[in-house]
Amino acid sequence: MSNHLLSGSFPEKRLAARLRLLRLHYESKSGHIGGNLSCLDAMLVLFHCALTEDDRFVLSKGHSAGALYTALWSVNRLPDERLQTFGQDGSSLPGHPSGHGVPGLLFPTGSLGHGPSLCAGMALALKRRGKAGRIFCLCSDGEWQEGSCLEALQFAVRQDLDNLVILIDHNGLQGFGTTKDVMGIEDLTPRLEGFGASVASVDGHDPEAILRAVSGPCGPGPRIVLLRTRKGLGLHFEGKLESHYLPLTREQYEEGIRRLHSEVTA
Repeated sequence: MSNHLLSGSFPEKRLAARLRLLRLHYESKSGHIGGNLSCLDAMLVLFHCALTEDDRFVLSKGHSAGALYTALWSVNRLPDERLQTFGQDGSSLPGHPSGHGVPGLLFPTGSLGHGPSLCAGMALALKRRGKAGRIFCLCSDGEWQEGSCLEALQFAVRQDLDNLVILIDHNGLQGFGTTKDVMGIEDLTPRLEGFGASVASVDGHDPEAILRAVSGPCGPGPRIVLLRTRKGLGLHFEGKLESHYLPLTREQYEEGIRRLHSEVTA
């Protein structure tokens, strides 16, 4: 694992993954591209640099399945011809991860709020059995309005689960508006710290910062990494609610490609 992502091939892989994710959603005419782009950087860091053979990953925000499939493609665990079936009838790569066709998939996800509880149970099982490995769980910020997540956090703190890493895609938008407007939440940090959790807030589009946050010294208790991200990163509706639902038109797709390339050359 390299701590110098920007000096290696990671920037090229990151650009390739972003372009592939755009094409994935454009060709399948799928929505949810906004939340996929906001968490893709974190998933790439995990799969390329952080996860070991003993670690496990759960995508609690299942509507970002496209980012998961793209990250697996980026590390050569999913072939391109499989990606081309995304969202089609009979595909093993549906809009929310399920079934047996996704490498490393432990649970079907999509009904929000379940990932933290499942991951806390897995982390406890590893500790009780004296086994190595960490459990990584990627959630949405709106998901943490659900009581099940807060109950899981209390349990994880009580059980001192220092092998549990929870990443929260803190893009500030959910299905019906901003997290501030819907539930009065701008910053989750004080709420999570109130349960005794250790919280680090980082730029969710800075690979080096993400890697440091997930790889630092453990414990006590679970580690929570708040990823400050932008929904629909690099697209015409960046930071807007439309990116949660709307598929890309041909013009928007081509403009997105131009924006991504111009970001690299800027």
